[in-house]
Amino acid sequence: MAATGAETLKTTAEQFSAAGNQAFKDSIEKSLGALGELNAHSKKNLEAAVASVTAATKGAEALGAQAMAYSKKALEDHVAAAKNLTGAKSVQEVVELQTAYAKSALEAYVAEMNKASETVAASVKECFLPLNERMSAFVERFQSAH
Repeated sequence: MAATGAETLKTTAEQFSAAGNQAFKDSIEKSLGALGELNAHSKKNLEAAVASVTAATKGAEALGAQAMAYSKKALEDHVAAAKNLTGAKSVQEVVELQTAYAKSALEAYVAEMNKASETVAASVKECFLPLNERMSAFVERFQSAH
C-alpha cells in the first residue's frame, strides 16, 4: 500500500506540475498576444497622427499660397489705382476713382476671407479624419470588450 500511496502522490504531483506548466504557457501566450495587439494598435495610432500632421501641413501650405497670391494681387491693384488717381483731372474724378477702388478692394478682401475660411475648414476636416477613425476603432473595441 505504501507503493500505491507513493505512486498516487507522484501521479498527483505530475498532474499538478503539468497543469501548472500548461497554465503558465497559456498565460505567456495570452500576454504575448495582447502585447502584439497593443503594438499593432500603437502603430495604427502613430500612422493616424502622421496622417493628421501631413494634412495640417498641406492645409497650412495651401493657406500660405492663397495669402501670398492675394497679397500680390492686392498690391498690383493698389499700384494701378494710384496710377489712375494721378491721372485724374478733377476732384470729382478722384472721388469716383477712389470709391470704385475701395469698393473693389473690399469685395476682393471679403472673397479672399471666404476662400481662406473654406481652406481652413477643409484642412481641419482632413486633419481630424484619421484621428476620428482611430477613436472610433477604440470605442468599438472598448464596447465589444464589455
